[in-house]
Amino acid sequence: MINTNLATRPFYNDTAVRAWIGVVTLAVVVFSAFNIVRLVSYSQNDTTLARQASQDEEQAANLRRNADQLRASVNTSQIDVASVEARQANELIDRRTFSWTELFNRFEETLPADVRITSVRQKTEDGITHVYMSLVARNVDDIKQFIENLAVSRAFTDLIVRDEIVDETAGQITAAVEGVYHPSQAPPAAAADTAKPKRGKR
Repeated sequence: MINTNLATRPFYNDTAVRAWIGVVTLAVVVFSAFNIVRLVSYSQNDTTLARQASQDEEQAANLRRNADQLRASVNTSQIDVASVEARQANELIDRRTFSWTELFNRFEETLPADVRITSVRQKTEDGITHVYMSLVARNVDDIKQFIENLAVSRAFTDLIVRDEIVDETAGQITAAVEGVYHPSQAPPAAAADTAKPKRGKR
């Protein structure tokens, strides 16, 4: 025989259930607050970046306008004229500083007896001096000897012979020679002669 008291209520673990519900609710509240804070922070950053981007674009537009105004105010013809005048001034300075005496001294110490120089001109560009010579000689060997003498003197490099014309009637050759002149590469002839030791008589 089973004795059952139907008047009693069954036992439930209400405390544990309430504790779990509280923990879950607290976690939801914490995560929601965290998401709200991050959302507000991102919104503020987006606003700041958008403001900076707008300012940068405005500054860039101002700079472009200023650059266009400067380009419009520059007179290219005046710049070209100034450039030509500066180039001419540099050429005049180079001509005044160029020593023709030193150049002719080079020729005097290197010129063979059967070679004659009929014309000489020089041109300086970008600090490089080119010398152009017109020669008259009896044969090709004399011209070659003159070029070799200039090269040995270290005052000339890149020597080139152009426009050789043979005059069989006069028995001579006309040639154009050009090269790069380096006056500072070798001492002047007078200085070289002075530097040579003199031998005394025994």
